[in-house]
Amino acid sequence: MNAVTETAALSPVHYPPPRAVTAWIFFDWSTQPFFTLITTFVFAPFFASALAGNAAEGQALWGYATGFAGLCIALVSPLLGGIADRTGPRKPWIAAFGGLLVIGSAMLWFAVPGSASAVPIALAGFIIATIGAEFATTFNNAMMTRLVPPERLGWLSGTGWAVGYLGGLVSLALTLGLLAADPHTGKTLAGITPILGLDAAAREGDRFSGPLTALWFVVFVAPMFLLTPDTTRTGMRLSEAAKGGVGRLMDTLRELPRLPSLGRFLLANMIYQDALVALFAFGGIYAAGVFGWQTIELGVFGILLTVTGTLGAWLGGKLDDAIGGKPVVLGAIACLLFACLGILSLGPDHVFFVVPADPPVPGDGLFGSLPEKIYLGLGLLIGLVAGPMQAASRSLMARLAPEGRIGEFFGLFALSGKVTSFLGPTLVALATTLFASQRAGLAVLILFFLTGGALLAGVKVKRAP
Repeated sequence: MNAVTETAALSPVHYPPPRAVTAWIFFDWSTQPFFTLITTFVFAPFFASALAGNAAEGQALWGYATGFAGLCIALVSPLLGGIADRTGPRKPWIAAFGGLLVIGSAMLWFAVPGSASAVPIALAGFIIATIGAEFATTFNNAMMTRLVPPERLGWLSGTGWAVGYLGGLVSLALTLGLLAADPHTGKTLAGITPILGLDAAAREGDRFSGPLTALWFVVFVAPMFLLTPDTTRTGMRLSEAAKGGVGRLMDTLRELPRLPSLGRFLLANMIYQDALVALFAFGGIYAAGVFGWQTIELGVFGILLTVTGTLGAWLGGKLDDAIGGKPVVLGAIACLLFACLGILSLGPDHVFFVVPADPPVPGDGLFGSLPEKIYLGLGLLIGLVAGPMQAASRSLMARLAPEGRIGEFFGLFALSGKVTSFLGPTLVALATTLFASQRAGLAVLILFFLTGGALLAGVKVKRAP
């Protein structure tokens, strides 16, 4: 080793000041309303109950759209990650795909019930926004290892997820308290007429979740662009990086057999993340179809779930640094398996598959029946462990990825989270269509969680050379 190399190896790594790290964390805050308002608690159930012909058809269509978006992401994300590694900066990519998130979310306002174009507009906007949100997140994740030391990655990832959940909670509370109203009473959860002159009968409050998500992202992503340092530009032109990108991606895929733990982790992540995406995508739709929950019930459910998610993500980050990300993810998978089995055991008039229970009736209050109460409890468990699972998976990737190729491998991480994401929702949709039953659709997820957990159990956590 010559003197220059030895000096570089021994010189300390300089990390940015706390304000730069805080600004990066707020990226999760800026994007979370898309996942909270649109994909889970407000727009997706509105789509199934007010735009599609019936709840089962709505679940199937939403599943096909989720699957198509996931396939697009899976095919392109590793290539773009490798190009970003070779050119340097991540922020231009975040800005470009953030623009898609804004455009797609804003489109949802035009999905007017009764309009012949409502379903195509809703699905197209959702697909565009999903692609934008996921790609922007991929490039934001690739900035992690330059912000804090390796022993703090669990804290950084967990705090980001917790702040993101908190942002989702605030946006959901604003939507339910001020914007989205029960179409029958015309009142929001706060008991007031929707602000901004939104028409409850036309479900304008539900549709406004799209423009709100777009505006929220633009406002709260700004600190990251202003305060968080970006990777230095390498000097390679984009055309040069793209020209060799496909070959580099193929080389990386061929290299994975020589990195067995990394390859096994990516495969496990591919499977269990697919199940989690489908579980969140259909959780609100399932409750709307089985129990007849409307915006208010779904919104309160979402608020409570997001509270447990915020707490779980924050505690999971601390647990990650203390015992490692792998045990955190395995524990979360076990809890999610239990929750899936519990949900499948519920119906409007029974619990635990065969035990009769009084069904929900009008006027019995929020979550008045026993099946609804159990569903609520299982949902809170899902919220508690989903954040730690996602945060620990992100920090595991940062620890396993070879230094200097973080963007490329976070592209593979996005690939592993999306390459079968079209399969999970599509299988849920197909099972729902085939059996005309929402419960049959969710049964698919149990196999995914079992397989992902078994693969992860064999991963040895050590940074690749």
